[in-house]
Amino acid sequence: MARLSGGLDVLRRRADFVAASTDGVKIGGPIVGLHMRDRSDAGETPRVGFTVTKRVGGAVERNRMKRRLRAAARLALDGSAKPGCDYVLIARRAVLDVGFDRLRRDVAEAAKRAHGRSAGAARPPAAGQTDPAAGPRPESGR
Repeated sequence: MARLSGGLDVLRRRADFVAASTDGVKIGGPIVGLHMRDRSDAGETPRVGFTVTKRVGGAVERNRMKRRLRAAARLALDGSAKPGCDYVLIARRAVLDVGFDRLRRDVAEAAKRAHGRSAGAARPPAAGQTDPAAGPRPESGR
């Protein structure tokens, strides 16, 4: 497996990207999106993958975005990545426009938020939705 400096391995297989998307915690942001999946193997090194869709630009721009994401992940996830977790960073168009320090902070913040959600911190239901664990909805009385 390819290794990113700082003790992070790089995701290469499509199945790993899909697993992080379907089984993991999803964090959205204006600069980057993050999918984090806990593989429940604390002895393994953390792995990180990068994805940039064709919708955000041509090949040259997409490669520049990936280079910037790799550098930001190397710095932001170096000490904070949990062992046994997979991180998939999804580039938004803004990756090219923001300063590098802002990009690094955004990646670190997204990872911190993902760690908080994966620790069992339950999110309250969105406005207008009910919690399925609360049981059946009361009758309206009509």
